[in-house]
Amino acid sequence: MSQLAPQIERNEYVEFWNDILVPKFVRWRHILVDGLTHHSAKVFPRLDVKPGDRVVDVGCGFGDTAIELARRVGPSGSVLGVDCCDAFLEYGRNDAAKAGVPNVEFVEADVQTYPFRPEFDFCFARFGTQFFENPVAALRNMRTSLKPGGTMTMIVWRDIADNPWLGLPKSIITDFLPQPGDDARSCGPGPFSMADSGVVAKQLEIAGYERVEFERIDAPLLVGRDPDEAVEFQLAIGPAGEVFREAGELAQQRREDIVAALKRELSRHETPEGIVLGSSSWMVTGKNPE
Repeated sequence: MSQLAPQIERNEYVEFWNDILVPKFVRWRHILVDGLTHHSAKVFPRLDVKPGDRVVDVGCGFGDTAIELARRVGPSGSVLGVDCCDAFLEYGRNDAAKAGVPNVEFVEADVQTYPFRPEFDFCFARFGTQFFENPVAALRNMRTSLKPGGTMTMIVWRDIADNPWLGLPKSIITDFLPQPGDDARSCGPGPFSMADSGVVAKQLEIAGYERVEFERIDAPLLVGRDPDEAVEFQLAIGPAGEVFREAGELAQQRREDIVAALKRELSRHETPEGIVLGSSSWMVTGKNPE
């Protein structure tokens, strides 16, 4: 199953992921992985994956989806997980070994330029394609991984208005701090860059996919085990975290008021499981031509 692993090119977005976001994502891994449990539970039964399939999971992050896919395809199948952050992939390698899942391999690479061979039955991406510098080029390269007639399914967030788990904290924090400027460093186009189904359908058409379909997925999402943890999570990651980070010294000066406002609002969404808010995504499926 071993694939060629080219030297990854560190563009500004890849650098941002590795320099800024990796430590934050590692700190909040339990929420970024476990918090998506309800969402993934609605998505995975719908995936067109069967025993014996060869699967590539692009932007696989900590590798939890790649490991789950490896279980789905069984010992006669295999999974390749690709991500631009090797620090994430180390967790995947360790978790796969601990779980006794040998049919998954992880490679550090930029999905936009990785030299795929057309040997996969299924290409999967959960919340990774939204950050591509050139989405059409990346989607086209993902298609080159598929056999004729193979399936690509990606999960992308719908609009921020449909995702209160990210939208609500941002609306609160922008009462205290200015929006980030155009010169703000970022990890790419952003979590809502593929919210417009019309735009994404056109991107997929240009990238060569056929029979493109969109299915809306709504699910609760855990953002913290208690209000304090939920507040710290929002200040570190996502749109609210970006506003807080880019505000610099002003954010620190107003931190006490911001924390109080966030905690007051997030506490209203406390459940026995923790702080739970709504989330909404598109499950987008396309076919490689026969």
